[in-house]
Amino acid sequence: MKNSFKNLSFAELKAKRDELNRKYMELRFQVVIGHVENPLLKRTMRRQIARLNTMIRVQEIVQVKAALKEAASQPSAVGVKA
Repeated sequence: MKNSFKNLSFAELKAKRDELNRKYMELRFQVVIGHVENPLLKRTMRRQIARLNTMIRVQEIVQVKAALKEAASQPSAVGVKA
């Protein structure tokens, strides 16, 4: 399960995180009511959400670095003499 998110795109990761957050909230309500078959599922879901958040943040950093590298390779019109 740990590596099942590695081949997802950025948008798919965000969608999966939103879906897991929704399921996690439902599970929390079920725990309070007392209708949960597997109480360890709550911990598992929390960890999956954390993994997704980490992967999303890594991709955001990669995108920012790529944009900065692109901007650095472009010649700037400011301060350049013709």
